[in-house]
Amino acid sequence: MTPDGVREACVHVADGRIERVAPFDDAPPAVPLVEAGERVVMPGLVDTHVHVNEPGRTEWEGFETATRAAAAGGVTTILDMPLNSIPPTTTIAALAEKRAAADGKVHVDVGFWGGAVPGDLGQLRELHDAGVFGFKCFLCPSGVDEFGSLELEQLGAAAAEIAAFDGLLIVHAELSGPIERATEGLAGSDPFAYRTYLASRPASAEEQAMAAVAEASAATGCRTHVLHLSAATGLDTLAGGERVSVETCPHYLTFEAAEIPDGATACKCAPPIRDAANRERLWDGLRDGRIAAVVSDHSPCTADLKAGSFFEAWGGIASVQLGLRAVWTQARARGFALEDVARWMSEGPAAIAGLERKGAIAEGRDADLVLFEPEGSSEVDPSELHHRNPVTPYAGRRLDGRVAATYVRGVEVYADGRFRDEPVGRLLSRGAA
Repeated sequence: MTPDGVREACVHVADGRIERVAPFDDAPPAVPLVEAGERVVMPGLVDTHVHVNEPGRTEWEGFETATRAAAAGGVTTILDMPLNSIPPTTTIAALAEKRAAADGKVHVDVGFWGGAVPGDLGQLRELHDAGVFGFKCFLCPSGVDEFGSLELEQLGAAAAEIAAFDGLLIVHAELSGPIERATEGLAGSDPFAYRTYLASRPASAEEQAMAAVAEASAATGCRTHVLHLSAATGLDTLAGGERVSVETCPHYLTFEAAEIPDGATACKCAPPIRDAANRERLWDGLRDGRIAAVVSDHSPCTADLKAGSFFEAWGGIASVQLGLRAVWTQARARGFALEDVARWMSEGPAAIAGLERKGAIAEGRDADLVLFEPEGSSEVDPSELHHRNPVTPYAGRRLDGRVAATYVRGVEVYADGRFRDEPVGRLLSRGAA
């Protein structure tokens, strides 16, 4: 699978890079040869939205387990979110602590986002220079006390600060006001009913936040990226937002609100999974290019934190191992090709994050490759998931395709259920990745 389409080819790899993509029969003698057969050779997925949580909440997830799961899912590069680790990645010291925790443990390449929180505004350039790929902020409570959210005035200030060094601002785009008003109106409603939780986070919270993001970007020239779009109507608020990009997630493209049983908190995420019509509008956004990337928002926790009502349970879906299969299952049913999936899950995220050596099978790129079998299907067995706490709404769901093998810079890290003993992933820095 090349940027020019799918064809028979022989990919030459030297020193971890793709030396050239040659004709199929151009295989030099006396060199190691991997024969893909009828499998598709895809570019490794780039998942720019992963919560590893180490250090501080390593019982939720850690670098060793998260990157194993990534490799088993065909993901060869992840970018770690600045929360829910303790400390959050909002200072140079915290970044150093995060890198020390990851060193020697990662099975795929790993980079880091920084955080834009109220107390650190005005000091973001130092963290940018230290190699983070951009800065995440929330416009509503983040769910953890140590990572504060920005008011709209602070969003504008952060955008102006980041624009000054041509950095990237990434935004959890939900406003607190609509959420608070909607929640107040639900007094007496069943907190275990999914319809109650869905009503508490209305589409208007995303729409108004995305409009504010577009305004801040236009006013400052800041490159801005909207995370995990759930409400497809929010796309309509971005008209003219030339420096604003958008991602969505496999769970928003797979599930619909009507099929989520009451009490099924494995499906809780923020923003929430919405109705079937909204899901189809998200697919329309991928079709017309307004949504540029599909990433997991892998946000696991321990099983006990998923207990209780929808308002008590932790909000996050762990899916870094399942994203490729989930998206392929839904995409092919709507007439998309595997090349489209690669564009959304490899090329798009790499471009947004500035990972110039990732995301495509082309000369000079890192030899991050996946052997994928697109035919066939199987049910998701949580016992076969490699992230630390295998709680997932995909349990028992039939998904298409199979990741047969994953290569990071030409080295096989996963094949047919087995992992390389020695992790070979590298820690990436912006500008050196």
